[in-house]
Amino acid sequence: MAAAASIVMPRKKPLPAGLPREWYENHNRRLKAMRLAISLLDTGTYDAKRATNRKIRTMAVRVGIHRPSNHTCRMVRAFIVANAG
Repeated sequence: MAAAASIVMPRKKPLPAGLPREWYENHNRRLKAMRLAISLLDTGTYDAKRATNRKIRTMAVRVGIHRPSNHTCRMVRAFIVANAG
């Protein structure tokens, strides 16, 4: 019988204090877009043209992420294009 491998998650560092609110919003938006882009790439969506807002939002529901905005969807497509590089 094979033993189950346990995954140890790295400890999260706190974000730097004292930055403008916009910095935190953009930082979290980039993280969300990156998680969605990775999920789409894992499921075989390698072309940004095929990553429609509807597909990205459906993936967000599947992964358990709040519904992304139009701006976040554009960032997801930009990450996919950058990956194709």
